[in-house]
Amino acid sequence: MKKVQVVVIGAGVVGMSTAVCIAESLPSCTVTVLAEKFSPDTTSDVAAGILLPKEIQGVPLERQRRWFKGTFDHLLAITESPQTSEAGVFMSSGYQIFKEVPRNTKPYWADIVFGVRIMTDREMKRFPNYKFGQAITTLKCESLRYLPWLEKRFTKAGGQMKQEKVTDLQQLAQSYDVIVNCSGLGSRSLVGDEQVYPQANDWRLEVDKDDSKGIMERCSKLVPALRTAQVLGEKVGLRPGRSKLRLEREWLQVQERQVPLVHNYGHASWGISLSWGTALEALDLVRRSLHEKPPHARL
Repeated sequence: MKKVQVVVIGAGVVGMSTAVCIAESLPSCTVTVLAEKFSPDTTSDVAAGILLPKEIQGVPLERQRRWFKGTFDHLLAITESPQTSEAGVFMSSGYQIFKEVPRNTKPYWADIVFGVRIMTDREMKRFPNYKFGQAITTLKCESLRYLPWLEKRFTKAGGQMKQEKVTDLQQLAQSYDVIVNCSGLGSRSLVGDEQVYPQANDWRLEVDKDDSKGIMERCSKLVPALRTAQVLGEKVGLRPGRSKLRLEREWLQVQERQVPLVHNYGHASWGISLSWGTALEALDLVRRSLHEKPPHARL
């Protein structure tokens, strides 16, 4: 029986997570990842990788919770396996501090992570310019290890990776039965989505020494020990923000065929925190596409 040809566009943490989920869960499919850049040259490689999402406006909290829990449970299982070091996933504790008391002092993910509590007065005295804080124990995912680990897992499941910049979905659909768009900021040109943008509207890809100096100064005020720390390197990335994360399916009219096109992008600062959970939902959309008839084309 001929296998269904699935292509995933993008090799950041969202794209690779989605590709792994499809390759491992749908044996009837052959999965290919097409991307202009792979690790260590993706935006995901620059991420801090601390699982600590913010609430996304316009998305039901239960859906956000499902995305985060799916990711947390997946990464937690890695920490409990011999692969934790290779994958770069570890437990991490720290403070999240606020200059103003947030509207909701108990985040929706509070019972998913290992622990969240309000910081004591003694702890807050270390940060005199802040009014509220939480002590949190969660997970940290080091992208420079995790992405190669995902790539290895993907190829083990039979997936293929090809370095190629995709500019035309109509042309791409000539060779594939299902398209999954995880191109992040690339969706601005690929599908004409002007709602996706680099966070802070900063398009610079060069290291700015003034920015680096400012980051060190602000961090050193919070943690004075950093003043004598050695800077090992500097990296720049464009985080693909959007008014609302896009995770949905549409049908692409290609001559006399209708090709399912699944979108999964616009994760902003929470790509790693939501990556596996959104990949599972994208997988479900692909799975349904294999069994549902497309809507009738408009004439």
